[in-house]
Amino acid sequence: MRHKMNQSKLGKPTDARVAMVRNQVAALFEHGAINTTLPRAKAVRSLAEKLITRAKRGDLTAIRTVASNLPGGKTPLRALLRNVVPGLASVSSGYTTITKLYYRRGDGALVVRLAINGYTAPAA
Repeated sequence: MRHKMNQSKLGKPTDARVAMVRNQVAALFEHGAINTTLPRAKAVRSLAEKLITRAKRGDLTAIRTVASNLPGGKTPLRALLRNVVPGLASVSSGYTTITKLYYRRGDGALVVRLAINGYTAPAA
């Protein structure tokens, strides 16, 4: 059967792929942008936009749902709630942008920059 054929496997088993995508989403929320390959960026963008939409609701259930999808303790969750969500309050979708950077020398993979549009850097 052809069910759920729209998800790229990224050359990894399911548990490793899910862990990698979640870790990159956490890094995206903490830093505001990450450099990665195009297929990985598309997988990360999908999860990141769903988590941002859920976090914008702001109720306890939504925050707990987002926290269950983010590894690394409280740091990525705090970054999402304090830095990302306030900058995207008036936007309903399209929270991220993908910018092509270069082709990697070793394997020729396209490296892109995945960035959050309304990200405000934390005060140092």
